[in-house]
Amino acid sequence: MLVQVTLVTGLYIFIGNSGVISFGHAAFACLGDYVVAWTTIRPMMKKNAMPGLPDWLMSMEIGWWAAAGLAALWAGIFNAILMRLSGIAASIATFAMLAMVNAIYSNWSGVTGGTSSIVGIPIIRSVWPYLAVASLAVILAWAYSISRDGLILRAARDEPTAARASGVDIPRARLIAFILSGAVMGAGGAMRALSIGVVTPNSFYLGLTFTTLSMLVVGGMGSLSGAVLGVMILSSLIQMLRWLEAGVQIGTTTFALPGGVQEIGLGVVMILILMFRPTGIMGNRELNLPWRR
Repeated sequence: MLVQVTLVTGLYIFIGNSGVISFGHAAFACLGDYVVAWTTIRPMMKKNAMPGLPDWLMSMEIGWWAAAGLAALWAGIFNAILMRLSGIAASIATFAMLAMVNAIYSNWSGVTGGTSSIVGIPIIRSVWPYLAVASLAVILAWAYSISRDGLILRAARDEPTAARASGVDIPRARLIAFILSGAVMGAGGAMRALSIGVVTPNSFYLGLTFTTLSMLVVGGMGSLSGAVLGVMILSSLIQMLRWLEAGVQIGTTTFALPGGVQEIGLGVVMILILMFRPTGIMGNRELNLPWRR
């Protein structure tokens, strides 16, 4: 759940402030995931799984915190020139970027292992590092949303013509959010790799894209509180359905749901939210502290 909070917060930084739906942010998580694989797996294991790595990267073995930082940096600087596009054109372009990254990482066998699973990443079994990264992502998203750049981007989202007339450089404002959200997604991908110890390109394709977007839509695309709330609700639903798919013993009978119910459940919840609460549970509002007026 904490890894998903980091990923969905990264989505919110761009989508929530710009109003441009992005289908490609899972690519940034993939980039961060493989940075962790390149920098934390033991050199002997890397020689067998990724023989095409350069010598300096082959011999590198650093701590998880440094690997997560490098993952965020690499994902942040890896961005395409997409921000001059708007609306459905920008959304399709981000999806094209996702398909491009997935195709490259699935076929670059010497460096990524292709479609094979890369194992050997040291797993962090304490909850505190995940909580620290998720909290940092939320604080960063909040700081950006109240900053001058965040306010400018939301102005461009709500009234683009008036924003241009006021001298707002909309492509620049979107690019800043795009880079920042990519960095947070890269950190989320790094923490995901450190939580399971395995990386593969297909883990960061349509499945992750649909799940994270569903969480953001359910909670409310224009609300940071909604993004976190959506993760908590849908993560709990996914876990419950996962238990039911595995089978629950009731007396002498084992009750089990068929495979694929998780995706169906997410789709049903998303449809109901879009029908009865199009702006999500929180809409564009934020949770207020109880002692604030």
